[in-house]
Amino acid sequence: MASKQLKEYLKGNCLGRDHAMKAAELEQTLQISENELRRQVNRLRRKNIPICSGSEGYFYAAHAGEVVDTILNLEDMLKGLQDSMSGLRGSLERFGERIGDGS
Repeated sequence: MASKQLKEYLKGNCLGRDHAMKAAELEQTLQISENELRRQVNRLRRKNIPICSGSEGYFYAAHAGEVVDTILNLEDMLKGLQDSMSGLRGSLERFGERIGDGS
């Protein structure tokens, strides 16, 4: 499935948070895998297309506030990943190993 198809589907059927669609339903409707859906969403976002997500599912932003909310959610996810990496780095001491902090 092309990114353009996903964009057009979301824009036409899932405009705004109130019309969000869960990933599983999108996958079934568009006949794509979970990984492919994530890849396509990522690709569209990198092209400045306002594909948003939240606990409600995926949707095409109807206004800037929805984009901001998604950005804040992604920042929280990033913080969680950074904390996990930090903990794993700390655990390497048990094995007598050490790696850089990624900075």
